[in-house]
Amino acid sequence: MPEVKKIATRDSYGNALAALGREHQDLVVLDADLAAATKTGIFKKEFPERHIDCGIAEADMIGIAAGLASCGKVPFCSSFAMFAAGRTFEQIRNSVGYPHLNVKIGATHAGISVGEDGATHQCNEDIALMRTIPGMTIINPSDDIEARAAVKAAYEVKGPVYLRFGRLAVPVINDREDYRFEIGKGVTLREGSDVTIIATGLEVNEALLAADMLEKDGVSAGVINIHTIKPLDADLIAETAAKTGKVVTAEEHSVIGGLGSAVAEVLAERQPAKLLRIGVEDRYGESGPAVKLLEKYGLDAAGIYRKVRDFV
Repeated sequence: MPEVKKIATRDSYGNALAALGREHQDLVVLDADLAAATKTGIFKKEFPERHIDCGIAEADMIGIAAGLASCGKVPFCSSFAMFAAGRTFEQIRNSVGYPHLNVKIGATHAGISVGEDGATHQCNEDIALMRTIPGMTIINPSDDIEARAAVKAAYEVKGPVYLRFGRLAVPVINDREDYRFEIGKGVTLREGSDVTIIATGLEVNEALLAADMLEKDGVSAGVINIHTIKPLDADLIAETAAKTGKVVTAEEHSVIGGLGSAVAEVLAERQPAKLLRIGVEDRYGESGPAVKLLEKYGLDAAGIYRKVRDFV
């Protein structure tokens, strides 16, 4: 059996920035003393004159990015999700969101898969925070191919964009000729008649594996990749809910305020259906190997399989 190719989406982010930098002179990259970890160092090595290290001053970084955007530049500013979304929320809200400036936020090391860095650095609240900012686009890619496409799409769209990337290397699942990325459009990866698993980020691959396991039990599970949390593909969600009557969301994020909450809002307003939210419950993360943490928190394929089986 051929070995599955795995790449961390933070690596994809760094490579995509360098590729875009060759095409667009107005693209600038800002970082908060974490260029090696966020992989913006790839861009810095090739375009040092367009890379600004703001030091450990994330709030200032957002302010500088806002100023650059107001002068016609397209800034991508980066740090760990805990700092890029959590520490800078006020600056993003008032200096970027309110004037609807063309600032892109590349947040790496999101979710519990940060691993040994522990609870203080495992940001499971960032999607919830960014969803509340009017006009903010939120993208959470599932693999290398999708992450690269997301960065390109973020450059092309006008207005603030929050891009969520991970530290853990994940399987490449979108390596096919018909793959097409479009902001706000979910992707049906597998049809099902009994239940639909709507997943985002690294949970997409886990959902596909769980669906294979469910099939052996006679359960037909569809899988939808929602790479864009906002704007959400409400039409696709409503359609699949009408078809199966049972919906499960899977995310490496708190069950409060993230994909699960967004889907619940759609179902309540447009197509009532039974819903199970799989994610980090109302608790903090903890230090440990990333794969083991995903297993402990029930976010691996086996965990999703067990929860969906009981739900169905």
